[in-house]
Amino acid sequence: MAQMYHINVTHSGRYGTEVTDPLAEDPFDYQLTKSGPIRVSRGGRLVVTVGGREADRLAAALERAADEHERQLLLAKVTGNYKRGNERR
Repeated sequence: MAQMYHINVTHSGRYGTEVTDPLAEDPFDYQLTKSGPIRVSRGGRLVVTVGGREADRLAAALERAADEHERQLLLAKVTGNYKRGNERR
């Protein structure tokens, strides 16, 4: 399985409150399989298996990603588990 990164990223939020990055606190893991599909998991549980052309595009995008945060965003988008801005807390 791919190595899991634990990075605590904080930045200033609205009104001076400190906001932590949820993808850094609970990151996605991924595993490139020999047969082609990519297994994406979070918290030790399989979230989605991406296959076919989408897996090829994802693998290329993960390789091109500038840093771990960008890889985490790609994985969140492929799983459909990313904040759209309209969720309530």
